[in-house]
Amino acid sequence: MFRFLLVRIASAIPVLFVLSVVTFAIIQAPPGDYSDYIRSQMINQGGASFEEADAQARAYSVANGLDKPMVVQYVNWITGIVTRGDFGHSLFYNKPVADVVGERLPRTLLLALVCHILASVIGITFGILAATRQYTWVDTLLSGISFLGMTVPRFLMALIIVYILVFHFNVTEINSFHSAKYGGAPWSWDKFVDLLKHVWPVIAIATFGGLAYNMRVMRGNLLDTLNAQYVETARAKGLSESRVILRHAVPNALHPLVMYQGVVLPYMLTGEIETAIIFALPTVGPAIVGSMWVGDVYVTATFMLVLSATLIVGNIIADMLLALLDPRVRLGGGAHA
Repeated sequence: MFRFLLVRIASAIPVLFVLSVVTFAIIQAPPGDYSDYIRSQMINQGGASFEEADAQARAYSVANGLDKPMVVQYVNWITGIVTRGDFGHSLFYNKPVADVVGERLPRTLLLALVCHILASVIGITFGILAATRQYTWVDTLLSGISFLGMTVPRFLMALIIVYILVFHFNVTEINSFHSAKYGGAPWSWDKFVDLLKHVWPVIAIATFGGLAYNMRVMRGNLLDTLNAQYVETARAKGLSESRVILRHAVPNALHPLVMYQGVVLPYMLTGEIETAIIFALPTVGPAIVGSMWVGDVYVTATFMLVLSATLIVGNIIADMLLALLDPRVRLGGGAHA
């Protein structure tokens, strides 16, 4: 198992390197950088002339290495990450990028993990119910829910909820994790309940989309498994239908679903990010949009690199779980290595 894990990690490093190059190149492709943001701010808000603002912007660009070619900037950035664990300095926040990421990433991952767990548990349960009641009203209802979860854009659901909360329930504090009175208060049950009141739309929307995918995969896998020969043999032995399903069919139907979790986890993460942008919550999503708007390239590149790493880590975790369930995967990985 340990060798299998090392092989998967070793194969992931080149992929992560390529993703970092592509990400940095895409971010740098549009014209302009943070010095252009400084120039516009000095002119529009500081009242400076174009010549004065341009001189200050050029000086800032030279001082922070923004005038260097993209390749040089990338090499400096990736070298700092590999050799010193330094992700660069945020030009907009005026502090290390690691601090910016450290403030927002744990909240994002925690929300995404909660959504992932809920989506998996509810989606698998719905998939079992739909498969075991094929072509009944239960199957039709759950399939309709799955269809809506897969087709309705998450940002649209977020906009609808924002509209309802603001214009029908007069909710004003939707862009924070806590109400004002709980901002600096120590953790308590009341503060936790207040947190749930602020983040439930994000959890509900991301979970809704995730459970739809889990349900469809589980339903299809279980329908195939229920028609397998060993399931018919178990029925012929006189086992109850519930025992046949839960002890024989469901465990085998979970194998493809475990592999699918490596894709679902990043999906849940992006679902949280999309919704958080609409609600302006202080997580990764608004930080990415804001850093791209002002040209804070190292913040944007680091966040995108972290999201890419999440996809890789999610697939490695899925492979490990599948190797535990099916030794043939582990043996195949060792032979391939």
